Amino acid sequence: MFKPLILYIGLRYTRAKKRTQFISFITLTSVLGIALGVTALITVLSVMNGFEAELRERILGMTAHSTITGRFGQLDDWQALEQRTHSMQHVEAAAPFIHGQVMVNADRQVSGTLLQGVLPEYEAKVSEVANKMMFGSLNDLVPGEFGIVLGAELASYLGVMMGDKVTVITPQINSTPAGILPRMKRFTVVGVFKVGMYEYDRNMALMHLDDAGKLFRLEQAVSGLRLKLDDLFNAPRITQGLADTLGDEFRVSDWTKAHSNFFRAVQTEKRAMFIILLLIVAVAAFNIVSTLVMVVTDKRGDIAILKTQGLSNGSVMGIFIVLGCIIGSIGTLLGTVGGVLLALNVETIVPAIEKAFGVQFMAADVYYISEVPSKLIWTDVYWIACVAFLLSLLATLYPAWQAARINPAEVLRYE
Repeated sequence: MFKPLILYIGLRYTRAKKRTQFISFITLTSVLGIALGVTALITVLSVMNGFEAELRERILGMTAHSTITGRFGQLDDWQALEQRTHSMQHVEAAAPFIHGQVMVNADRQVSGTLLQGVLPEYEAKVSEVANKMMFGSLNDLVPGEFGIVLGAELASYLGVMMGDKVTVITPQINSTPAGILPRMKRFTVVGVFKVGMYEYDRNMALMHLDDAGKLFRLEQAVSGLRLKLDDLFNAPRITQGLADTLGDEFRVSDWTKAHSNFFRAVQTEKRAMFIILLLIVAVAAFNIVSTLVMVVTDKRGDIAILKTQGLSNGSVMGIFIVLGCIIGSIGTLLGTVGGVLLALNVETIVPAIEKAFGVQFMAADVYYISEVPSKLIWTDVYWIACVAFLLSLLATLYPAWQAARINPAEVLRYE
């Protein structure tokens, strides 16, 4: 069976003899180092991809793709503007809203909260909150009955359940014979929602648009319109087109402006983690240098004999490049398989570890998401494997060059 000489000799050098057991141990550590580095890199990037996807989905499930407000922070005739949006390209739905900061009191518990007035029949078209109800329904918000829907964490903190009463206190004031007092109103809890993000579950409450208008004394005005677009990733361009269409009378913004710093930070962290973990792969790859240097030292006599028989310097380099590439390929392959398997099962493995050791890696009151998500992107796997193999290849060049420089006369002088 035909085998190229360079490949044949390179493969022979991968099999250890008794006197080269230490070299084989170093080779094994190099393979395992590359494998562990690649596994860690694939797994961590998959988890970060999962976090980014989960955060984007949950944030955009509660945040409008685009928002239209008046020049002075409110819209006086939102019905007419809502009708105009029906003819606008890329706009699938629109919903009015009123928002403001309030304090919610129940017995001795008080919490600052973002209060949002909505129309249930409209809100279901632009957000996912109607599908995230744990108790009650968004349609239970009836004008004039002063019902309120709380986030799950907020309801838990206040210690209230369905049917309980809470007091909503606004920053606005009333002048009474007893003095100046803040405006306050009693509401009945008619629903509890859970989005899965602490920011919303702990700090948001919903009520009917008419009740919010009375509470904030807006009469028929609203804070603005929330829009749902057909392409949320193209929101900046679409929003700019809407702004040009509506003119200076209105202000139009999109979700990328409201959360741009957050998602930019996630991308920056992802790049930083890639570089940090790539250094692990690089250290393991350059262990190949020490392995091959020892192999070259051990095989000096063999190399000298091969060169006297006519083997060129380039062929000698090729032998050790083949040897290094085999080590790098095995490590990269093992790491890729391990990383893919781990990334695909992170959401099962992490809860099992938490249950077995009684720990919680991500506390809900600290992190946006309390579970560890994972999203495997095959292009990331491809590039990680390519970079790991390339680093392994680069690590072979110096030892191979040293082998090619061996002078047969000097080596065989005393043989």
